[in-house]
Amino acid sequence: MKTSFKYISYFFLMILGLNLTLSSCTSDLDVTPKDDDEFLSETFFQDPASYKQVLAKLYSGLYVGGNDGDNKPDIAGIGGDFSSYLRLLFVMQEFTTDEAIIAWADGTLPTLNTQTWAPANEFLYGTYSRAFYEISLANEFLRQTSDDKLTSRGVDANLKAQIANFRAEARFLRAFSYVNLMDLFGNVPITTEKDPVGFFYPEQKSRAEVFAFIESELKDLDNSLVATKTNEYGRIDKTAAKFLLAKIYLNAKVYTGTERFNDAAKLSSDIIATSGYTFANVPYKFLFSADNNRNGSQSEVIFPVVSDGNAIRATGGGMSFILHASIGGSMDAAAQGMNGGWQGIRTRKEFVALFPDATATADKRGTFYTNGQTLSIANVGTFTNGYAVTKYTNVNSDGTAAQRNDIPDTDFPMFRLSDVYLMYAECAVRGAAGTDMTTALGYINKLRTRANASPVTTANLTLNFILDERGRELFWECHRRTDLIRFGKFTGGDKIWEWKGGTQNGAATASFRDLMPIPAKTIQANPTLKQNPGY
Repeated sequence: MKTSFKYISYFFLMILGLNLTLSSCTSDLDVTPKDDDEFLSETFFQDPASYKQVLAKLYSGLYVGGNDGDNKPDIAGIGGDFSSYLRLLFVMQEFTTDEAIIAWADGTLPTLNTQTWAPANEFLYGTYSRAFYEISLANEFLRQTSDDKLTSRGVDANLKAQIANFRAEARFLRAFSYVNLMDLFGNVPITTEKDPVGFFYPEQKSRAEVFAFIESELKDLDNSLVATKTNEYGRIDKTAAKFLLAKIYLNAKVYTGTERFNDAAKLSSDIIATSGYTFANVPYKFLFSADNNRNGSQSEVIFPVVSDGNAIRATGGGMSFILHASIGGSMDAAAQGMNGGWQGIRTRKEFVALFPDATATADKRGTFYTNGQTLSIANVGTFTNGYAVTKYTNVNSDGTAAQRNDIPDTDFPMFRLSDVYLMYAECAVRGAAGTDMTTALGYINKLRTRANASPVTTANLTLNFILDERGRELFWECHRRTDLIRFGKFTGGDKIWEWKGGTQNGAATASFRDLMPIPAKTIQANPTLKQNPGY
């Protein structure tokens, strides 16, 4: 069982079943939910508990696609299961790379496996719309919690202080969505609570301008977010903002044309030294089990997307999708703590080759299921082509059962300290000021020791090694596409994997695909938007 905030979040959605009234600047993006005068209205906010309930809606939107799980979707025209934020982020970050491939032929989904997507891709539209929906909700919450609004409602000083913390978290979650939009689509509009409510065309900003906005927000949030490790589990604190800032600095050359590795290294050092988050000295598999919120793994998880089999009714969202879809063939679904498999996600042989073996013998992180599976993928639509992955399980670390076998308890580790170790090491290899190769080596070997992998020496610390080690440590955690682009290996012919470019042996792809296209439906709704080059 998770924390009380978890239950506020999901029972609020299930019991009230409210639809949002958001007629703000994203109406032109066709992401406006059905109107309901009860929610986010003056009457609604007369209840002091309403403020935390809306914050809970913001957090729960990372997992579920609607107010009661998969049904009553937030976004018109997109099912609640297909429009789950975590599910769509996983699709974008993993299926487009060597780490994953999916057998399903739903709509334009296969083109994500092969880097042959087009602006009409409905999964790109879902991703774009989901991120802007979350931004729209955050903006409206910020409008409704201004000093003037709170004073007019007679909100007392104690509740105002809590709401100040809620506002900071809403701004962080808005920044998180902007990071994903900037990373995937580049030039996107920026809207805040200061923009007018009602239909208008928000101005498209350059990727560098979006970067500058996010950087400013995250720096400012260091003054308003709660102190590290003082929030309820599942809610973010100052360290989450520092992590996200370090992450955009790490990728700054991609986003703005200017390297910021010195800044990324400085923040990484600060998080490691002073945040209070500590390396989880537990078996690697504990980090991805059903009780990863309490088995020791939680000490290094800076930002989890929380799951709960009893509280969440979302069969197709978040971790439920990741676990169900990665089970098939001769796999025993019960061994993964689930009630069945959807015969979907596997990995590609080039990713398997990053590990010393496919049996998790010489590196415990190489959690592949090979029985009845072929290493090579002759047919993308056949689940048994390609090794399956058993990294995530809905089983407690002591082997006992989770609460349910249809919807998992396993939390998704969006940010964790191990990634900070890897960021520091990469910055050191790239020659960032203030870094030390001996320190970097210590961080890398700490990860490898936990995985029972052989230690390495400083001679091994090359950029190619860092990229491979990031894959071994962080695979299926929604980092791979971004990492490959930063290293210049996502498109082009420098790194080839099966079905890249649409052929089994793989082929070079055009560099313009480092950016996703602005979805065609979005441009139809807002003709002021300019499409990315190449599309």
